[in-house]
Amino acid sequence: MCAFSVCFLTGLLSHLIQHPPSWFSWPSRPAGLYRVTQGLHVATGIAAVPLLFAKLWTVFPHLLQWPPVRDIAHALERISVLPLVGGALFMLVTGVANIDLWYPWPFFFPAGHYWVAWIVMGALVVHIGAKATLVRQSLRRAAPLPDAASPDRRPLPHFRGGQRCRPDRGTVGQTVGPLRRLALLAPRRPDHGTQGFPVNRTAIEAGVTASATDPAFRLSVEAPGRAAVVLSMDELRRLPQRQATLPIACVEGWSASRSWRGTSVRDVLAHAGLTDVDEVEVISIESSALYSQSVLNRSQVSDADTMLAMEVDGEPLALDHGFPIRLIGPNRPGVLQTKWVHRLVVR
Repeated sequence: MCAFSVCFLTGLLSHLIQHPPSWFSWPSRPAGLYRVTQGLHVATGIAAVPLLFAKLWTVFPHLLQWPPVRDIAHALERISVLPLVGGALFMLVTGVANIDLWYPWPFFFPAGHYWVAWIVMGALVVHIGAKATLVRQSLRRAAPLPDAASPDRRPLPHFRGGQRCRPDRGTVGQTVGPLRRLALLAPRRPDHGTQGFPVNRTAIEAGVTASATDPAFRLSVEAPGRAAVVLSMDELRRLPQRQATLPIACVEGWSASRSWRGTSVRDVLAHAGLTDVDEVEVISIESSALYSQSVLNRSQVSDADTMLAMEVDGEPLALDHGFPIRLIGPNRPGVLQTKWVHRLVVR
């Protein structure tokens, strides 16, 4: 229950951040909050795998009992088991596949994961409610315990449990540096990859190599009712430059802090004569991908560390990390740190 609840709440938060309704606004500070919540989401999800199978092992004999249904509460309890077990297996199997970037199914993973999570939690609430009714009935019917010397004395039920909801050391090392050597189950290391951190989607996979390396590359800043302001890379470099250490916090559970250098989005907008902006859509050269754009809210736009980065750890961005420009901002999921940025559209 503990692991599932933490996993559900942190997953719900991640979904709201990536697909915000009109009433939800995710702040830009503290800068590392998302890496904590998403790291906890993945760690508790992994920890729930052995807990689920242990629970199934202990209750399996009871599924074969006769009669199969004793009363309405018992029937409700048994019916809730099907969506609970089926949904939980679906969530854990697809979640583990997701952190390894393996998608052998035809549906969109975030949407499927989100809706099945609600089914699982609903079934869990019904199951616990039915169990609570059975426990109360059993306590009311309970007879005095037989004397220790009685031949009819039966052992008290043994409850297998006591597991505490804690992060799984096998994957939490993807986020917590001191535990990195213990991350035996982690599908990737946050300090391995181009320029010292992972690449989830390469420039070749995105089909942007030619466009991103074109000497004629320009950044376009657009707003309704105004002519677009077009900036070359040299013009961008002449704007005030800023450096900040910010994490890349990926939805797969890994995170890595790096030193980024570039120009603040708010300074680019101010250069284009745009102030007091509510939202900005950041658009990539990669036009056909699911995460080829992201939206900055007012809090994120006004934060000086929300920048168009051109360097990381003192080096020009590698092509696979978003050269010539990528978005980097505090407290944002990695999928929203848009790479190969070429347009800013003020809403």
